[in-house]
Amino acid sequence: METSEDSEDKWPKRSRMLGPDRYVPRLHDIPLSELSAAGFRGLIIDLDNTLLGFRQTELAAEHAAWIAQAHDRGFAMVMVSNNFSDRARGVAHRLGIGCIPNALKPLPFGFMRALKQLGLPRKQVAVVGDQFFTDVLGAKLCGNLYTILTEPIETHDFPITKMFRMLERFVLPERRR
Repeated sequence: METSEDSEDKWPKRSRMLGPDRYVPRLHDIPLSELSAAGFRGLIIDLDNTLLGFRQTELAAEHAAWIAQAHDRGFAMVMVSNNFSDRARGVAHRLGIGCIPNALKPLPFGFMRALKQLGLPRKQVAVVGDQFFTDVLGAKLCGNLYTILTEPIETHDFPITKMFRMLERFVLPERRR
C-alpha cells in the first residue's frame, strides 16, 4: 500500500527487477497527472480484478471515469488479458481501447504486441494489474516495463489464481497481511 513517504516520491521510481514499481489500492487511485508529468504516454491494463471484478460485466463508475480522464489526457491504452477473446474485446470496445486477449501472461508476447499497438518507447509505458505472477512478472520479462500493482477488486478468482495469490504473500509480504 502507498504510504505518505511513497506519495512524496516522484514518478517513476523503479523497484527491484521482480517487484512492482508502485502499489495503489485501485485503478482509479493512480494519479494520471503524475504519470503524465513523469513522461508516461501509454498504459497497458489488465482486465479481471483490475478493471472489472471476476466475471463482472459492468465497470465501476470510478474506473470508467478514470479511463475517460486518461483518454482526455491523451494516454494510449491497451488491455492485455489472459481472458477469452469475446469478453476481453467486448470490454475494450466499450472503453475505446485496444485489446490483446488470450495473452498467456506472464509470457512477454502479449506485452510486446501491446507495445507495438501503442507505438511508444518502453520508458513511456506503464503496466497496471492486480497480480504479481502475471502482470508484474510479465511486464518485467518484457524489458522491465514500469509496473503498478493494484489490490484485486474482489477475492473471487480462478483456482490457479488463488494458488498464485498465496505465493504472492511470500514474494511480496508488504502487499498483503
